[in-house]
Amino acid sequence: MASTDINGNDDDPMPQDNGDNKHGTRCAGEVAGVAYNSFCGIGVAYNASIGGVRMLDGVVNDAVEAKALGLNPEHIDIYSASWGPEDDGKTVDGPGPLARRAFIYGVTSGRKGKGSIFVWASGNGGRHIDSCNCDGYTNSIFTLSISSATQGGFKPWYLEECSSTLATTYSSGTPGHDKSVATVDMDARLRPDHICTIEHTGTSASAPLAAGICALALEANPTLTWRDMQYLVVLTSRSTPLEKENGWITNGVKRKISHKFGYGLMDAAAMVNLAELWTTVPPQHICKSQELLEDKEIPFDYRASLDFYMDVTACVNTLNEVRFLEHVQCKICLKFFPRGNLRIILTSPMGTSSTILFERPRDVISSNFDDWPFLSVHFWGEKAEGRWHLQIINAGVRHVSQIGVLKKWQLIFYGMSYFCKIINPQGWYIINTVH
Repeated sequence: MASTDINGNDDDPMPQDNGDNKHGTRCAGEVAGVAYNSFCGIGVAYNASIGGVRMLDGVVNDAVEAKALGLNPEHIDIYSASWGPEDDGKTVDGPGPLARRAFIYGVTSGRKGKGSIFVWASGNGGRHIDSCNCDGYTNSIFTLSISSATQGGFKPWYLEECSSTLATTYSSGTPGHDKSVATVDMDARLRPDHICTIEHTGTSASAPLAAGICALALEANPTLTWRDMQYLVVLTSRSTPLEKENGWITNGVKRKISHKFGYGLMDAAAMVNLAELWTTVPPQHICKSQELLEDKEIPFDYRASLDFYMDVTACVNTLNEVRFLEHVQCKICLKFFPRGNLRIILTSPMGTSSTILFERPRDVISSNFDDWPFLSVHFWGEKAEGRWHLQIINAGVRHVSQIGVLKKWQLIFYGMSYFCKIINPQGWYIINTVH
């Protein structure tokens, strides 16, 4: 019931054993390798049942993705995805209308209304200086976007920096220096004595570890909603093991955050312990600001900056009021060539600056951002009300021959109108009551 073959249009997801189709099997082993097996190591959530969806071994389009993401949402709790648009440093792409509908149906109706859990690898485009905020799957409020750290707690060469990354798990690092992940492999027919690998790599290997940790949290508390799960990740992930890597900031509610690692290294024990005590968060509110029609020129001088400000009420005294932030989207419509020169920074009323787009030197095509919803999770727990600051900088080194234009921008706030007191007995955090 958790498996299907979309490429072959049947129920058997077994991949072609041609030496190339190992990816899904390796990810599956990380999640649910059987306890006490004598082969490849144990899965994080070894009590979990697991299915496979064969979808990448053929034409991949919106309909294929929607079928995969919408497979049996009453039966499947967690969808782990280690795929997405090209990590080439120039693509801006995301789910089509059918896949978007599958995400929305999943979080509203999956798991008997508690919401499907979508765990996503943040991407391996670091070599091309790609940004995971240009990937509409990781840059989605519905996904837990997971990055990687090396065994020493550093940024691996393939990591993409962005403001939508929620947290991190371990994975591979520098070949010959850092270990990779051990798991099940698909080489049994070609090499009968090697049914395991010690070479699983990238954020592809990180997302399944996160999915397994989420499964442990659900095993401890099956009533968790999709938003509860994101709260557990934010509140229990740890920055300390990764603070040898620079770039950490402290947001307005004194929580450390990084464009490389999100809120830090996921802590399975802490998540399970907190899941057992957790009370479901209040309903999600969505507050949209006015759409500011700017039509302002973006200077083409190197390091030239353009500043915009928006005073927001956070929909106070309406049904959409947001007093306690979760996700913030900045929807931008602009024209600039080369697009990859741009750096865009959003600063909250509480003073937290989040880079929602880093320069991408390979993005030199003549293309725009057309209502692209840049996502930041860096303002989690802050207030929405007040003055927001948007800064657009021509920070890239490529020559700009014509002036760009910011046509319009809008802020969309996701969060709650009130929140309850949540106290971890071990004293890691306290959230005050507002009602």
